[in-house]
Amino acid sequence: MPSVERVSTGVAKLDKLIEGGLVKGSSTLVTGGAGTGKTIMCVQFLWEGLKRGENCMYITLEESPADIISDAKSFGWDLESYVKKGKMIIDYKDPFRVTDIVTPLIESIKNNKIQRVVVDSTSNMGLYFKDEFEVRKQLFKLLTAIKNTGATAVVTAEIVENGSSVSRFGVEEFTTDGVIILKASSLGKDVARTLEVKKMRRTNMIGGNHTFEFGKDGIKVTD
Repeated sequence: MPSVERVSTGVAKLDKLIEGGLVKGSSTLVTGGAGTGKTIMCVQFLWEGLKRGENCMYITLEESPADIISDAKSFGWDLESYVKKGKMIIDYKDPFRVTDIVTPLIESIKNNKIQRVVVDSTSNMGLYFKDEFEVRKQLFKLLTAIKNTGATAVVTAEIVENGSSVSRFGVEEFTTDGVIILKASSLGKDVARTLEVKKMRRTNMIGGNHTFEFGKDGIKVTD
């Protein structure tokens, strides 16, 4: 069996759960409720790439680039310096005005030789595309197009409370190669956080719930 090239997530113990990292050129869904750490995991994934000299891109449909840069600084991640060097692109797309996110995104990935890309959050695409069938079609088009560029992609989605799916539209988990679920529950004054690798193609993964916390260097899996 040929060896599979891996891309580190930036979270050391998460890498150990998935044979050293994400499959290069794959797409992975990071999903969970509000405030579970999806954006932090995405930025940590890109920061790892920047440290390795890779070109990275963050497509945000939620926070402004300034907010993302500011939040990253609290973990010691100086994204702004990489933006100035042209190694990092942070692009905000207004979900109320998104008619075609795919074409300009793919052109930018190719023109800038992007190796890691994040789309946060696919759930917000529903703010423009009111018809659920159209949302599903656009998501499939987006994820397939990114995969065809060869870039390693992470996309986020929000789990609907009391829903049966791990994403808002129920298509992301079937289109992506991997699924990582982040959970948070209250324990008195504390919050218990866990992650689960639900799916990871071409990987002998370790499933189950694993606790994690937010440290000074970002997300840290503790068991």
